[in-house]
Amino acid sequence: MSELINNRENRVSADRADRIHILKDMIKELHHGKSVEEVKEKFNQAFGEVSVDEISELEQVLMQEEGIPVTEVQRLCSVHAAVFKGSIQDIHRSNKPEEQPGHPVHTFKMENREIDQLVNFKIALHLDRFLKDPGESNRLQLLEDFSLLYDVDKHYSRKENVLFPFLEKYGIYGPTKVMWAVDDGIRIGIKEVKQKLTAFDGDAEALVDLARRVLTEVTEMIYKEEHILLPMAISKLTEDEWLQIAAQSEEIGYCLTAPDQVWIPERAAEPGTGAGGESSSLQEGFVRMSTGTLSVKQLETMLNHLPVDLTFIDQNDIVRYFSHGPERIFVRTKAVIGRSVQNCHPPQSVHVVNQLLADFKAGVKDSEDFWIPFKDKYVYIRYFAVRDEEGTYLGTLEFTQNIKPIQELSGQKRILSE
Repeated sequence: MSELINNRENRVSADRADRIHILKDMIKELHHGKSVEEVKEKFNQAFGEVSVDEISELEQVLMQEEGIPVTEVQRLCSVHAAVFKGSIQDIHRSNKPEEQPGHPVHTFKMENREIDQLVNFKIALHLDRFLKDPGESNRLQLLEDFSLLYDVDKHYSRKENVLFPFLEKYGIYGPTKVMWAVDDGIRIGIKEVKQKLTAFDGDAEALVDLARRVLTEVTEMIYKEEHILLPMAISKLTEDEWLQIAAQSEEIGYCLTAPDQVWIPERAAEPGTGAGGESSSLQEGFVRMSTGTLSVKQLETMLNHLPVDLTFIDQNDIVRYFSHGPERIFVRTKAVIGRSVQNCHPPQSVHVVNQLLADFKAGVKDSEDFWIPFKDKYVYIRYFAVRDEEGTYLGTLEFTQNIKPIQELSGQKRILSE
């Protein structure tokens, strides 16, 4: 009997490998210039349907085994989404907590309905009006529309900084990297449209063409999230993990709408844990250092009161700690703890991270500084190689501070404020 079971499992495994191989060849055909219609016809002949897991595995095979870079898969992503459209299996579940208000999936989909309404009804209508009459009132209306659309940044940030780390724990990297790159392209596109609307040069057709390309990417992202990403996440993540995602989502915020209630699953969290799954025992005990002893609570509270943001990455490039003051400059959620620092950055900036860490590990540098304008702040970002007494590299400390108030200082102050 065991031989029969093993043979059946081997046949299923071989069949799955064959399907992945065929799908991979189709994507490579697209890469080498075949039309979408040619490949789509071949696809329909070979498959009646394809699963979400196979799409996920396909993207990872393309990058890991075929050596196709993330940027190339990103270019192909919209094309193969069109090939797969209408053939992805529906995920049927007898019990669907993800359809309950407050569940992260429910919130993502609720936001997508608002994004879709804004993009394909309101903005589409206003673009048509602007094309016919690129006057001041229509220009300002579109500028307001795209400023509102940039609220998708919060939707994408929750996806990238909270959901993706949990998927990566299950070995899912390919789809997250591709999707993050597309998200960044959308962000850039929205900013570019806003800039062109602000400094309008009179070429309404070029502006509308750019705007429509951005809106198409936004619409396609909704499809990819709801037919690929979210079903894949539902199939992998546990109830406890969804609880952690729901709790951490508040730290980033919501897009165009927000859940009107907290998701409470049928069973309560285990005793001694909060929504984030942390034991209260973590707050107990003392830390003895060479210059003094502090309770864990004193130490954490002190670090969170510093007017800077601290993040520590260990010798294996894993994020181990970040301070959590009331006014963090850049988004951090508890999901990044235990995550590779490379996966915490957009794909286009990973090479900078890798070079910096390589220099620190090799002893070429002990520190590196950057400074950038960010929203209403001027941000000073400093990186320090952390080494022990023998010079052994233990990790990297990131130190981030808004120095705009410091730049504005002048004269001197020698008395207490009233």
